[in-house]
Amino acid sequence: MKISTRGRYALRFMIDLAQHNNSEYTALKDISERQDISVKYLEQITALLSKFGLLRSVRGPQGGYKLAKRTDQYTVGQILRITEGNLAPVACLEQTPNQCLRQESCPTLSLWKGLSEVIDNYLDKITLADLVNKVNGQESFDYVI
Repeated sequence: MKISTRGRYALRFMIDLAQHNNSEYTALKDISERQDISVKYLEQITALLSKFGLLRSVRGPQGGYKLAKRTDQYTVGQILRITEGNLAPVACLEQTPNQCLRQESCPTLSLWKGLSEVIDNYLDKITLADLVNKVNGQESFDYVI
């Protein structure tokens, strides 16, 4: 599993929104400048995140984006699954049920399932609030796997 630019930028975008979380909407231009990410790229990311209900948006001169929920209600796993798709470490675990013809005799399937569970559990324990607190120096990641 390798997280793409889209996934990394989506997390940076969401952290920026959370850090500047007030009752007003934040313009993409402002986030683009702070994060050094093009507005065009952010438009693609916001379309995806909005489609899944993570953002609220308003058009117009006073428009922009803000979080749809509290920061502790978003997990890194949720954001990455939206932007990256399935986070499975091997192709045979990307579909449920597993469609691999070798699954009954595969000596490594349990290894990959275990790794997938560790990845999911880790990413689903870290919230957007945790990331914001880390950026603000208020918290460190001390998760045991």
